[in-house]
Amino acid sequence: MKVVIMAGGRGTRVATLNPELPKPMLNVCGKTILEYQIDCLKKNGLTDILMIVGHKAPAIKDFFKDGSAFGCRITYYTEEIALGSGGALFKIQDQLPEDFILLNGDIIFDVDFSRIIDFHKSKNALATLAAHPNSHPYDSALLITDDEKRVIKWMNKEDKRYYAKNQVNSGIHILTKELLRITHPVEEKVDLDRFVLKPNLETGRIYAYNTPEYIKDMGTPERYAQVSADIEKGLVTRKNLLVKQRAIFLDRDGTINQANGFVCTAKDFVLIEGAASAIKKINQAGFLAIVITNQPVIARGECTFAELENIHNKMESTLGREGAYLDDIFFCPHHPQKGFAGEVPELKIDCTCRKPSPGMILQAAEKYNIDLTKSYMAGDSLRDIQAGIAAGCKSVFLESGVGTPKDLPAGTPVFPNLKDFINAIIV
Repeated sequence: MKVVIMAGGRGTRVATLNPELPKPMLNVCGKTILEYQIDCLKKNGLTDILMIVGHKAPAIKDFFKDGSAFGCRITYYTEEIALGSGGALFKIQDQLPEDFILLNGDIIFDVDFSRIIDFHKSKNALATLAAHPNSHPYDSALLITDDEKRVIKWMNKEDKRYYAKNQVNSGIHILTKELLRITHPVEEKVDLDRFVLKPNLETGRIYAYNTPEYIKDMGTPERYAQVSADIEKGLVTRKNLLVKQRAIFLDRDGTINQANGFVCTAKDFVLIEGAASAIKKINQAGFLAIVITNQPVIARGECTFAELENIHNKMESTLGREGAYLDDIFFCPHHPQKGFAGEVPELKIDCTCRKPSPGMILQAAEKYNIDLTKSYMAGDSLRDIQAGIAAGCKSVFLESGVGTPKDLPAGTPVFPNLKDFINAIIV
């Protein structure tokens, strides 16, 4: 698949680091941003690259030339005037295949592109946007999606915020020429999001592909410093899903939020003090932070799927305010015991996902290539411990919920709360 890299940006916020260079040519730990991108593309067999250049274009062209010295083939389109984040695509349509990858030139990433490409093809998408949770969702545009991962709305930075999934457009896209053909910009300068993607949401063929892999923009000096530190400690390459991942599986009630009975509405959800800082530390250490939670309130008719989604959106929004994020949430809506008013009969079943069964953990492990022997299950109930043991994880009991049961398996580590546990294993 052909790759188009938008490498013409000025990078005004980060220009103080080196005002003589275009942003994609910033040196990070001995290599330019574009070199890191090309390295990842080559690992994925993606070596046909077209760079859109403009601002200080010779700095890029003279360095990379035809790409042969970097193991790829590079051609260029030079903007004589700035065409925005999407305008050049309409100038180079005849050079593009029907599906192509479009990258922002100012991001560091290491991802398994085969997963994104497979997703894109399976959806027959006009556009697939790689999305991820990040530590600053409140100054990022969020993608709002339906159950099929169709993007149904953008929540812009300037929009009034409501509880929403921490799902940020990362700057990695797969687009089709069909999308360009049905879009008719009125000016040469085109904003990709506002004038190409958003107007075509009504087609139902704009999708978000979620990934926990490393993708970070270099838009500010602070983020430049963070990326540099992550590269030096090997975090960037370790997050690629081709590499076996480590995870910390987290129960929800009594572990992340206060266990004040069953949480059936968003107003009942209250974070435990220190939970956000603990999850932030999980994020920074390169573990996946994945919630594994039984939610029998669905089967009992005490909470709808829509309200559960709102509860989880509040959880993600609240964590995001403190710079923490979850990589995924798995929940079991089943409950085998009958006799509840308003219960949902089709959900009153024995299943393999309800803890103490390990189904949700095993599902997460398959989805994210997780090494369970190097992962933890942390929760405040015996069911959590049993599920972790059955899955092959190290299991840890937290006393922040109902206290320590007498029949806890011998040798199970016990901590007062999530913060104390994470501080013990992550220095």
